[in-house]
Amino acid sequence: MVPPARHRPLARYVCHHLFRHTHCYTTAFPYEELYQHVLDKKKKDQSYRYFRSITRLQDQFPLARCNRTGKKVDVWCSNDYLAMGSHPAVISAMEDALHTYGANSGGSRNIAGHSSLVETLEASIAELHKKPSALYFSSGFAANEAALITLGSQLPECVIFSDELNHASMIDGIRHSKAKRHVWKHNDLASLEALLALYPIEVPKIIAFESVYSMCGTIAPIAAICDLAERYGAITFMDEAHAIGLYGPRGAGIAEHLDFSAHRSGRSTGRTTMERVDVISGSVSKGLGTMGGYIASSAGLIDLVRSVARAFIFTTTQSPAVMAGGRAAIQQQLQNPDGRIALQRNVAAVKRKMAAYDLPVLPNQSHLVPLMIGDAELTRRVTDLLFDEYHIYVQAINSPTVAVNMERVRISPTGAHGPAQQDALVGALVDIWNRLGLRKGSDWQRMGVWNAQDAAVSQLWTDEQLGLTLGPSAASRFSYPLHAMPAEGRVHGAIL
Repeated sequence: MVPPARHRPLARYVCHHLFRHTHCYTTAFPYEELYQHVLDKKKKDQSYRYFRSITRLQDQFPLARCNRTGKKVDVWCSNDYLAMGSHPAVISAMEDALHTYGANSGGSRNIAGHSSLVETLEASIAELHKKPSALYFSSGFAANEAALITLGSQLPECVIFSDELNHASMIDGIRHSKAKRHVWKHNDLASLEALLALYPIEVPKIIAFESVYSMCGTIAPIAAICDLAERYGAITFMDEAHAIGLYGPRGAGIAEHLDFSAHRSGRSTGRTTMERVDVISGSVSKGLGTMGGYIASSAGLIDLVRSVARAFIFTTTQSPAVMAGGRAAIQQQLQNPDGRIALQRNVAAVKRKMAAYDLPVLPNQSHLVPLMIGDAELTRRVTDLLFDEYHIYVQAINSPTVAVNMERVRISPTGAHGPAQQDALVGALVDIWNRLGLRKGSDWQRMGVWNAQDAAVSQLWTDEQLGLTLGPSAASRFSYPLHAMPAEGRVHGAIL
């Protein structure tokens, strides 16, 4: 059957230009051929995504087993930063909830899926961020997207100002809100202010940004952004997903960490940086080791999102076991900061050891360790060599996640990556960098990607903060077992 005339130009273009079938517009659309064409293109430009199949070993974190070879690998790319996914208190809470409530929540929040478990979880989230209310979602992506769609569509003539490195969930939420939007240069306050100044103070505005950016590790100037928001009549929407559990005396994130002493002593003035941020989004899936995302804000804003957001209304509530585990993780890290301090000590050690060999760590103040490579094919080769020869799992980060020619590997130390594992990782990287002739840190600096001042940046955690609770041995005070890498069976310092 010949398609209607309005569809023939598209059919002709696809068939002729993609598949060279000059007359196929008179037949059905070549669906499978189009799928394969898109996939072939992604493979050619190195943006095709490959999965490595591993089995996490709960009692040997951060080790896992490669399902292809059966050999153990040391995982350096997990976002279970504090090993909360293996914490006895979290597992116990999940087991109890599973036996008490069963596997399923029973429905969406407004149809049989609302329970005391989700109420207590949301109360814990609100308490963590010192906000009046919170709303829990099935994922961090859903939380960001749903909240920004709701706010951008409900605020009349709203304008949203988005940092250029914002996460895909925020970008999608802003786009789908259909609000007018501006993208400001990453962490550039002058760029942001110039855009804010284009609009009268009475126009509703949202400044959307992240506290720590996951692909480069940079930290936002949160207090200064709040100053601009107050000056120009905007509200702030900040994603703390990669900071929850890792920063601040109570693990509430970067914003809390900026007023460390006030929050540690409990002498909050009501005007701390965290309290000034209007909307905080976060994840229960990373530093808290379970699953889900949330927003914390005023009671009115939370009720609006609860009442309007389609991604919230039409979604089955998360499993009771997952919600119980999430709350247990929040309570555990509130009571005991040793895990995040051990993590930050390990991060500092890894960066120091890499700097000694001029490995190209993109300078930042956070726990993330991006190693610059600048070529998609070489980045994939580095990760393949690490996995196959050294049994170290690190993930390649290529376009479109980062810009072309800025490809990298992102290393995520945990509190359980001790000195032996750090030395094995650095030794493997030095060997691979020399074998492949990759650019060193000084080369990237000469190229102007960063300067000496950038390279000298200090970690957000100060020495005083890192020494508040732990003695010389972090492992001896850690609240759950740290599993040392066995000494036998090493090749180039890596585990077999």
